[in-house]
Amino acid sequence: MSDRTLHRALLILTFVGIGIAGYLTYVHYRGLSPICAINQGCEKVQSSKYAKVGGMPVPLIGLIGYLGILGSLLVRGELARLATAGLAIFGMLFSGYLTFLELFRIHAICQWCVGSAITMTAIAVLATIRALRAPDDALDHGEHVVPAGPRHEPA
Repeated sequence: MSDRTLHRALLILTFVGIGIAGYLTYVHYRGLSPICAINQGCEKVQSSKYAKVGGMPVPLIGLIGYLGILGSLLVRGELARLATAGLAIFGMLFSGYLTFLELFRIHAICQWCVGSAITMTAIAVLATIRALRAPDDALDHGEHVVPAGPRHEPA
């Protein structure tokens, strides 16, 4: 998969995540119940004591995370790639923790949360692959790359 393809896939997935987290943030602040096909699981999760971290709604934390990932995708360079991967890996771990809470503490599943966790996991996988391929990135953008190798000092 080329860097361009990975980048486009990451952008698409990030917009999916922004859509999910944005919807849940909107629902939270409007005081609405999220649309849920799974027996009020979403409402139970959204109204649980775990729905906020440090007073901040979990969907807002997710929205900020996805926007951070989007920002890192709009910047070129190896540091931006590492930032994307780092943010996504952190987001994936946080999503895993939230999924644990849904299953073993709240005893309810929110389809939106599962969708976000799957989206974040896909972003983390693709962003990590892209970060590990970073030295080849310049070739995808038509830039000249000087290969690293032993230096020969003039005698």
